Amino acid sequence: MSILGCCALSLTAATATADWLEASSDHFVVYGDQNEATVKRFTHRLERYHSAMTHVFGKQQTKPGPSNRVTIFVVSSRAKVREVVGAKNRFVAGQYFARAGASVAIVPEIGHASQSELSGQTILYHEYAHHIMIGMTARTYPRWFVEGFAEFFSNVRFEEDGSVLLGVPAGHRAGELMYAREVPIRTLLSFDGGASDPTPRRYDSFYGQSWVLFHYLQMAPERKGQLIEYQQLLGKGQPALEAAEGAFGDLTQLERDMDSYMNRRRLSAMVVAAEAINVGPITTRKLRPGEAAMMPVMIESKVGVSDEEAKELVPEARKVAASYPNDAAVLSALAEAEFDADNDDAAIAAADRALAIDPKQINALIQKGYALANKVRSGALPKESWKDVRAQFIKANGVENDHPIPLVQFYLTYVSQGEVPTKNAIDGLEWAMHLAPFDSQLRWLVAQQMVSDQRFQEAALTLAPLAYSPHRGQHTDNALKLLKDVESRLTTEQAPQDSAKAD
Repeated sequence: MSILGCCALSLTAATATADWLEASSDHFVVYGDQNEATVKRFTHRLERYHSAMTHVFGKQQTKPGPSNRVTIFVVSSRAKVREVVGAKNRFVAGQYFARAGASVAIVPEIGHASQSELSGQTILYHEYAHHIMIGMTARTYPRWFVEGFAEFFSNVRFEEDGSVLLGVPAGHRAGELMYAREVPIRTLLSFDGGASDPTPRRYDSFYGQSWVLFHYLQMAPERKGQLIEYQQLLGKGQPALEAAEGAFGDLTQLERDMDSYMNRRRLSAMVVAAEAINVGPITTRKLRPGEAAMMPVMIESKVGVSDEEAKELVPEARKVAASYPNDAAVLSALAEAEFDADNDDAAIAAADRALAIDPKQINALIQKGYALANKVRSGALPKESWKDVRAQFIKANGVENDHPIPLVQFYLTYVSQGEVPTKNAIDGLEWAMHLAPFDSQLRWLVAQQMVSDQRFQEAALTLAPLAYSPHRGQHTDNALKLLKDVESRLTTEQAPQDSAKAD
């Protein structure tokens, strides 16, 4: 039986309420207050999805360190998602934060997902598809391709025979494809999909059209091989539109063909057969009473809080910790809430209490390190205390060797101290990026260090995903500026060599 195949194009799940549970697997940690069977099935599907994706792209499955897994919080409703992430848009149905050693997703209650609306689970699969893509290649792709890829693979169906269908028709995009302003084909295929247009128009059908185009090129027999050719032309340095014309031919005809494809009664999906799916053990446990009581605080802290929110949150954390003073996880969460609220001494005290109970409580080790570093920066501790901060993150690294945060923070102690980082610190920083290539802040740190070390070729490769990211972020403009400078230096260095060869 062929492991990959096609079939014609619905996803169901039960829902209930129960005590807070934790489901733990190779790549995910899921927290939910639904029944055990539902939470375990959801986690199993996430692992099946991961396995299907890595199989399709021939990527060897590697088991991340415990803290580099994706943590998923299942909350009661979309409204609760919006409340936690601070979103005012009523269409927000879930959110994903890709961070080294702290990747977090928040989705509404696991239940029946309507194919006509964008569910929190689909958003999770969409963002995890980005996560997989970044882990596979540092090459940059046009915005339509990046989003079309994620849209294609986020529409997934889990069959009872154990197989996984990828590229199921995206029913939730039907409305925008029918009624929203259409993106002109040349704009869609430009590198940024019109995002940098000085007079931008609202193209609400961008994601829908990107899905249609990717699905068409991936699945339609008459376009077989064109998507691969397109990627090859991009890899040779051709501009986005030239590569599109070279691979797809007449773009006006492509647009007509997309419209025709979208109106077909049946669309195929990619099938990954059950024997190709490899899912490791999934364990579940009921959270201890203290952990369950601290869960609302923990969710807010892990998603991220503003200064004002942190100060509002810490009294609740203290209240729970007072009721459960002997639970290391509760005290560790208290340490995090105190640190977020700029209460460094209280954070250290809570972390020490947690570590007295459980010396391997990794979050307590990290929060204590953060607080100590803050005290040195503020002058509350002398500069000589940077050695104590380093020792704290060395302890954390000893507990979990492949946790990216201690590696990054160890490196940053040298930067904060105004000293040249040691080779060991730099190697650790780069290993952290290897573990978490999706973290833009970490990538920016690595690129800057490479430039400082005059490793310009490596710096250019590291900067490109930031500089040309379809999702403009904190470092996009600075990364592009630095990349241009690095490329100029590379050209200057190459010119004398070429001249010497000519002589």
